[in-house]
Amino acid sequence: MHREIQKMREVALVYLDRSGGLQKFMQDCKKYSDSKQSYAVYRFIISINPSDIAELDATLGNYILHNPIQAAQIFQSVCFIAIKTLSIIEQLQTEAQISILLKPTHLPPLPSYVLNLAPFPFNYTSQRFYMSEGIAIAMGIVTKYTQGARFLCTEETCQFSKGFRYIRVHLPGATESATVRNDFVCGLCSSPLQEDMKFRVLGDKQIVEMIDAKVLNALKGYSNDKSHFRIQTFTVFLRDELANKMKIGNHYKIIGIPACVQNGLQATACIEINSIQLCKQSDKHGTGSASIQACSAVLAKGGICYIGDLASYKKDKLELLQSVLESRTTTVFIPGKKYGEEADQQVTISLQTNFWSYVDSSSKKHIQKDNFLIGQMDMSLIPPNLVDGFGLLIHNEFPSCQQSSPLVHHTLKKAIHPEAMLYKVSQQFRMQDYEEFILFAKNLHVELSPEAESLIQGYYLTSRRVRRDSTHGSTLSASALKILISLSKAHAKLSLRKKVLEEDALIAILFLESSLTLKHGKSALCIAPNPLFPFDLNDENSLQQRDSHLIQCHHQLLKFIGAYGPGIHVNTNEE
Repeated sequence: MHREIQKMREVALVYLDRSGGLQKFMQDCKKYSDSKQSYAVYRFIISINPSDIAELDATLGNYILHNPIQAAQIFQSVCFIAIKTLSIIEQLQTEAQISILLKPTHLPPLPSYVLNLAPFPFNYTSQRFYMSEGIAIAMGIVTKYTQGARFLCTEETCQFSKGFRYIRVHLPGATESATVRNDFVCGLCSSPLQEDMKFRVLGDKQIVEMIDAKVLNALKGYSNDKSHFRIQTFTVFLRDELANKMKIGNHYKIIGIPACVQNGLQATACIEINSIQLCKQSDKHGTGSASIQACSAVLAKGGICYIGDLASYKKDKLELLQSVLESRTTTVFIPGKKYGEEADQQVTISLQTNFWSYVDSSSKKHIQKDNFLIGQMDMSLIPPNLVDGFGLLIHNEFPSCQQSSPLVHHTLKKAIHPEAMLYKVSQQFRMQDYEEFILFAKNLHVELSPEAESLIQGYYLTSRRVRRDSTHGSTLSASALKILISLSKAHAKLSLRKKVLEEDALIAILFLESSLTLKHGKSALCIAPNPLFPFDLNDENSLQQRDSHLIQCHHQLLKFIGAYGPGIHVNTNEE
């Protein structure tokens, strides 16, 4: 048996050399050596390709696939010998101080390597690698666990009362008490062992609950297989560098070692994950080009969360919404007693969606005041800071029961002839073309031209000067400049330009000025409530009218800046 182990050590060294793992190992060693600090445990991550190892030596390949914990000891010996031979880490004393985590790139595509919780009893005692696909449906916060610890014999005359003889490291599926507790005894003199707390090594741990990806097929309402099957959730442990690598709702392929965690009389099947791979879902569903993610704004990503009429929310909900809009984060409170912890905790989660809402001015709750400024919208029921958090206000000049005639015309034609090509452009462009266009435009990197920057700066400073009162100072929020730049860049991207021009800045300014008019009334820059699209854009003539209208708005804006700006000079092209 010793010869076989020695041969596997030699093969492991050859594989590390050929795969580039040896070079990475040397770099990791250098980090430990440069720190000049003595550790109880030196942890190394080794990426392995089981197929390549099996080609070099079938025995070692089989060992890795079916006895990964023992296989890690093979690499542990190789790494220890390499460190001592080359004198890389002077602080290292014993082989037990080296902890190896093997990360397989893949497993053989055979049924025996696929995790299946349906058969009973499940062979969780094998402690070998399995692969599985699942969807993360719940996760806990990141906590600490003991990665490794040093113990010393309490008998001073014992030779193991010093040094690094007794090192305990975490193994897959082991609980905290398996790594550190107070009833360990010395193997030489049978005296109690005591932990040297100065050398305890802590790591990050996160618990995630996953469900088999086959549940997606079950939710379709039919099954090609007439046989009955069971789908249940399973718990996975993410440790150290893998913590926070999963997001709720995403589909992952995982490789790990299953284990059974005993909690009183209850046993839970779990998996210690070694490798994570995000699955790219091809699965878009629905009847339209957009889908709405409901229930929780935390789950929504990269879209719009439509939250309905603001007047329908109570004060506490409005205050929470205002906090979210200002910080772009939300806080989840976790009561410690409920989940077996000593102290309460709070988890801050960033939100990756935009919020839209509306205010129904026809509601009985709204009572129009006589002292409103011209053009100002009645927002008396909504806190001013909450209104500023939305960035823009857009006024719909049509009542809810009456839509603009082009929209009504389009809806009727689409209802009568659902499959018909209503416009010539539909014959040239598919929905996929528009999706690719938006994706390409979104990833463009744009910069402000000097002319656009000058126009934005001039309007911003002039508006701060004009829109002010003696009590609160300027009514223009501090986020206005950021909104102007974002809108200008967005319009340039839609035009597939990498530089923001004056026309892009003009569109952004008109949007913001319209929003400010609804909030605070008209200013010296008088524009129509709907300045950007005042015409039915259905032919070339109407587009020319819009261009002419924007040119007039541009001249009006330059006069506004020149008349009311604090000594601002903006270039004008006299015609």
